[in-house]
Amino acid sequence: MLHKVAFILGFIFYAGLAQADPLRLLAFGDSLVQGYGLSQEEGFVPQLEARLQNEGYDIEVINAGVSGDTTAGGAARIDWALAEPFDAILILLGGNDALRGLPPAQAKANLGKIIAISQEKGLKVFLVGVQGPGNYGQAYQTEFDQIYSDLAHQFGVVVYSDIFAGISERVSGGDRLSLFMQADGIHPNGLGVGVNIEGLLPRLKALIESFL
Repeated sequence: MLHKVAFILGFIFYAGLAQADPLRLLAFGDSLVQGYGLSQEEGFVPQLEARLQNEGYDIEVINAGVSGDTTAGGAARIDWALAEPFDAILILLGGNDALRGLPPAQAKANLGKIIAISQEKGLKVFLVGVQGPGNYGQAYQTEFDQIYSDLAHQFGVVVYSDIFAGISERVSGGDRLSLFMQADGIHPNGLGVGVNIEGLLPRLKALIESFL
C-alpha cells in the first residue's frame, strides 16, 4: 500500500513539473525590440524566442517594444507594463536618448528607475545597452558608454553593454555593415537581428539557467 501511495505521489509530482508554466520574459525597449521595418518573423522578439525554444528552454518572450521610446518614456510606462506577472525582464533602451543627445545622467536615472521597479516586483533583470555616438564629443560618448556597467554594479544585474557588439565583430572581421543593417543605417535587418541575438545569448542563457 505504501509503495502504491509513493508511486501516485511521484506521478503527481512529475505531472506537475511537466505542466509547469513557461518562463515569461518581458522584452522592454524601443524600436530595436519592437521590430521596426521587419516582418513578424524577422523581429527581435520572435527570433529570440525561437532561438531559446530551439535550444530546449520552455520560455515565452513578450514584446513590450515601442518605436521611438526614450528611457524617460520607458520609465513612465514600466508600472503598467508589469501589470501582469513576469519572471524576468530584458531592458533595451537608450538608443533614442543617444541619437537626440539627451543627458547621459538623465538616461541613467530613468534606467535605474526601470530596474528598481522591476526588482521590487521580483523580476530578474537583463540590461542590454547601446554605445554612445561620437558626434556629441568624446566626453558625451564616454559618459554614455559608462551608464550600463554602472547600473549593473549598482543593482547587481546581468549586463550586455552593446546590443550591436555582434555586428561590430562581424564588420571587424571583414563583412560589410550594410549586410546587417536596414537602409536607414540605424536599425538591423533580419540577419543583423540574428547576429545581435547570437552575441547576447550566452549571458541571457546564464540568467535563464538560474531559474532551473
